[in-house]
Amino acid sequence: MSTIAHEIRRGAYADSIVLMQLQSSLAQLEGVDDAGVVMATEVNLELLAASRLLPEALSGVGPDDLLIVVRAESDDAAAAALAEIDRLMSRDAGSLGFSGSGTAAFRPKSLRTALDGSPQARWVLVSVPGRYAAQVAREAIRADRHVFLYSDNVTIDQEVELKREARERGLLVMGPDCGTATIGGVGLGFANRVQPGAIGIVAASGTGLQSVASRIDALGAGISQAIGTGGRDLSQAVAGATTLQALDLLAYDPATRVIVLISKPPAPEVAAGVLAAARATRKPVVVSLSGTAPPLEKLSNLWFAQSLEGAADRAVELLGLQPTASHVSPAQPGDAPKDSPKASPRASNTGFVRGLFSGGTVALEVTQALRFLVAPLASNLGVDGVADASIEASIGHTILDLGADEFTVGRPHPMIDSDLRQRRISQEASDPSTRVILLDLVLGDGAHPNPAGELAQVIRAAVEGPGAGSGARSDAGSCERSGVEVAVVVIGTDKDPQNLDGQVEQLQQAGAAVFRTIGGLVEFVADRFVGAVSPLPSRLELEDFDSISCINVGLEHFHDSLAAQEVGVVHVEWRPPAGGNERLQAILAKMG
Repeated sequence: MSTIAHEIRRGAYADSIVLMQLQSSLAQLEGVDDAGVVMATEVNLELLAASRLLPEALSGVGPDDLLIVVRAESDDAAAAALAEIDRLMSRDAGSLGFSGSGTAAFRPKSLRTALDGSPQARWVLVSVPGRYAAQVAREAIRADRHVFLYSDNVTIDQEVELKREARERGLLVMGPDCGTATIGGVGLGFANRVQPGAIGIVAASGTGLQSVASRIDALGAGISQAIGTGGRDLSQAVAGATTLQALDLLAYDPATRVIVLISKPPAPEVAAGVLAAARATRKPVVVSLSGTAPPLEKLSNLWFAQSLEGAADRAVELLGLQPTASHVSPAQPGDAPKDSPKASPRASNTGFVRGLFSGGTVALEVTQALRFLVAPLASNLGVDGVADASIEASIGHTILDLGADEFTVGRPHPMIDSDLRQRRISQEASDPSTRVILLDLVLGDGAHPNPAGELAQVIRAAVEGPGAGSGARSDAGSCERSGVEVAVVVIGTDKDPQNLDGQVEQLQQAGAAVFRTIGGLVEFVADRFVGAVSPLPSRLELEDFDSISCINVGLEHFHDSLAAQEVGVVHVEWRPPAGGNERLQAILAKMG
């Protein structure tokens, strides 16, 4: 019958990889069936219980105590295993599988000492337990250092505050729970060795970043910077703080010619701002929104990919289209692209877009495209992540399929009878919050013989605004107006009985902007709503991302990885402050 023996080492901190190595070494000893080596947190005790390793009547241990448990064939085997702990810990701490030329001789006991002794180190890697990580990261920020925050279990409120303070100081916080980055050619955390190049990556997902970077390397291209943000960066609370800074940095980085933006499904309000920042870089940006259908294939300088592999392939393809020696300065918020035939209206967050479509599939595709470009968005199409719209009155950005059942009970379809749509256009135009009205005009057999003629008068009234009589536009979208803007996608051919060219001419004379593709209609909206990027309080310094040196606080594994890359790195022999005593920690914090 097996027996369980354990040993408690009060306040004896060791990083998780050393504990893993020790646990494995103990389990391999003769007569030992299994072993557990953990910091005695509540979660770890539950895991030991699930593995039948929790000692009976265990009490008086806390999260800063090291608990070592063995289950062995006999009492003698258990005692022999526990007697080997110190030897195994000494051996395992020095056998993590890396070698290199880091500054291993200098091992300060505190971050402050490391900072004072390494003024050239502009980066601090933090991988201590989550309940201490924010405190260590804050100390690094206040010492004017960028932070790679590998630790998880940092609260979202702490993340928001850390990133806010870092941004105000012109610093970057990657994380928490940031597993991967490549800065100045140096891999931080769990990073692949990739060749240097001209593609910059911004990614919340560590493995996603690695997948794209590895694929780019395999295709013969290279990485300028790969910036991890942490999985919650595009949540509504964090609001894309690190992502926006990273896009800003890569926009001004002359070594970066193409950008890849990888994201888990973002909060819609945050996605709109991030895509606006991506457009403002003026560089080709490939966007991969994992787990969601691409909103469209292309939007000005943005390309949307369906997969990580597709994102990498597109980035390399775009790199081949970019002149090697060219560098285009990024646009200021609201500027029109230099290759645009004329300036678009300045993008802003004022007013709303209202879509009134006769075709359900057209309405659906527009809704899918706009859900990450404008927010809040509502529709009557039942799209995931989009609110249900009121059919009586629009609130916020709204896309309606006027051919849906709720609108056609007892009346003809809007492709035949435009009365309902005319009334709704007038209703939206009279709403002072409406900025843009979107319409489709569907030609062909069975449709109204002159749909543009039916809509032209109400479009002109909407564009010119109340009481206007002389403010008609000379061409669609080009002059000042007192009403709203109207944009129409025309679906038909020059063989249709309605006369395609004549229909387009009537719409343009009424003051509407006319498009032949849904993508053109969406880009019209994006030009007006996506691009209102608030300037950052301070810009990141490009030289900090060129040749880097680091201070490592936490996993010694990361120190050895950096040393193997021949990076100047100092490892801090970190221990929980005040021996893990929370009361003493609070007193020390108040004392500064």
